[in-house]
Amino acid sequence: MRYAEDHKAQTHQRILQEAAARFRRDGIGATGLQPLMKALGLTHGGFYAHFKSKDDLVEKSLRCAVDQLQASRAEKMAEDSSTQAFINSYLSTAHRDHPEKGCPLPTMASELGQRGQPSEITDELINRMLATLEAGMPADGQSSDKSVMFMSGLVGAMVLARSAKDPALAERILETTRDQLKQLIEG
Repeated sequence: MRYAEDHKAQTHQRILQEAAARFRRDGIGATGLQPLMKALGLTHGGFYAHFKSKDDLVEKSLRCAVDQLQASRAEKMAEDSSTQAFINSYLSTAHRDHPEKGCPLPTMASELGQRGQPSEITDELINRMLATLEAGMPADGQSSDKSVMFMSGLVGAMVLARSAKDPALAERILETTRDQLKQLIEG
């Protein structure tokens, strides 16, 4: 059976997209290569035709996740580019309940740090988020520092909300953080 010329590229992209979703949902360590490939109808051995190692896959799928996030965010920001809209979107129930579609930082950042493998892509995502937050703040000479605190609050609240078993507690974490960050913006 002959494959289309772009078959390998399409398969590579399918692996990246599935890995990006699974790493964001389940974490890096909990995502095995064999179950990942099986979910796509591919063999474990075929993995190495596309990637040098799991670390290579992690880095490339992190890039894929960031690109997906940026495309999604661009659509949302076209509708409303305010910092409050960004906060509402980030601290939403949908983002909490669907980590496979959201920001990789709440799931992957601590794991990358623990593995001793921080990524330039993580730095890029952090810097983009900081710039988005800072752009929506009053230029008071402290907006750069405030954006770091805001981002830490967003990511930390998402980590806590996802880890809470009680749905009311999870929602309280998101709602309270949203309200407090908005109050700080309004000042």
